[in-house]
Amino acid sequence: MNLQLNDVQQQLLDSLSRLLGREYNFEKRQQYVVHDDGHSAQVWSALAELGVLGAAVPEEFGGFGGNAVDQMVISQELGRALSLEPYHSTAVTAAAALAAAGSPAQKARLLPRIAQGEMKLAWAHGEALTERVSVQAASGAGGWALFGSKPCVVHGAASHYLLVSAQVPGSGVRLFLVDGNSVGVQREGYRLIDGTPAADVRLDGAQAELLDGDANGTALRRVVEVGINAACAEMVGVMQGACDLTVDYLKTRKQFGKLIGANQALQHRAVDMLVALEQSRSLSLSLALALAGRNDLAAGADQVHAAKVYIGRAARQVTQEAIQMHGGIGMTEEYAVGHYLRRVLVLDLLHGDTQYHLGCLEGRQYHQTR
Repeated sequence: MNLQLNDVQQQLLDSLSRLLGREYNFEKRQQYVVHDDGHSAQVWSALAELGVLGAAVPEEFGGFGGNAVDQMVISQELGRALSLEPYHSTAVTAAAALAAAGSPAQKARLLPRIAQGEMKLAWAHGEALTERVSVQAASGAGGWALFGSKPCVVHGAASHYLLVSAQVPGSGVRLFLVDGNSVGVQREGYRLIDGTPAADVRLDGAQAELLDGDANGTALRRVVEVGINAACAEMVGVMQGACDLTVDYLKTRKQFGKLIGANQALQHRAVDMLVALEQSRSLSLSLALALAGRNDLAAGADQVHAAKVYIGRAARQVTQEAIQMHGGIGMTEEYAVGHYLRRVLVLDLLHGDTQYHLGCLEGRQYHQTR
């Protein structure tokens, strides 16, 4: 399955590819990892200048009103470069949540600053099932207050705001905006296996703003679907980077006087990697088109679950195989190939891991056959 990009998308992709090629080689990435924020402030500003951070922001708030296809194109390129930038948390999930459920005042206050790279938000909804959301919301004279904890909030330690899902008595799960530095917010930061900053967040009466545009809970489901679309696309980009590195290694590494790529067994394994990559790319594109309303398939739950399951499995297969085909050097910290697998392990956990989504598919099939 191929996608013909329009002129705007192609120009954005070309500019993004040049930026990442210049500023995100592996050596520079390893320097960004040790920064306090866990990414490059200069690259983040450059992404804002290119319009990348405004992809999901409506035009009236300073973005270009892109859809799931635009986010797919961007996420694939960021994945290929092993980007550490908080694009997914801020410009995908948080921007989508504000655009879908924020009040006019909240949108006007926050969305332009997201598009300009002035504000970072973290998506504090890691629960696979909304009925298991443990944070409780209480309404009083001073407004809403939140009580509970959110473990492993990606980019949650240094974000300006947290977008938190919480149980509202009598109304189910709703979304709230919390100032990360307000009283009652405790954040314990650490790094994930790929170097991405995360935090365990404790809310003890923290004041919060309700996103009141989500009275029926549809915004939360939509944001999770958009997040899965971007995570799947980024895994495709990671697979592409791992395949490129492996094929190049097979073409240059010599053993016993000949290129190891001349070994037919390794050629077959490389072909299997490329087949898994192209199948994942097609499935990612199909999901993005469905979410954007541009293909004949309805963007139903089955398609979202299936994409996360297949691409998550394929990404593990490809990145593990890339390490194996590199031999001992593939296990070293100083070589890039192992970091592709690390990134896949983190992306697989976002918005429900492979096992959770496989269980959803099996459960739906069981009920349909009864």
